[in-house]
Amino acid sequence: MAGRNGASDQRGRLVSDPFDYRIAKDGAVIVSRGGRPVTTVGGRDAGKLAAALQRADELTTQHLLARITGNYKRGNERG
Repeated sequence: MAGRNGASDQRGRLVSDPFDYRIAKDGAVIVSRGGRPVTTVGGRDAGKLAAALQRADELTTQHLLARITGNYKRGNERG
């Protein structure tokens, strides 16, 4: 899937090492990778993210979670 500015998962890391998420009782979205929590999104942003995750397919879910954690672009990508 090409995202904003044509970004994609060309190395396949989102497939080989995917993000997981769960929605806490208070509405916060807890994002983890490899069984370890990476970040917690709360408040209004959590509501928006949870709604987007409910509508998304698996690949889109991985892109949304990667973008939220800040682990979306690493290395020497050219923009």
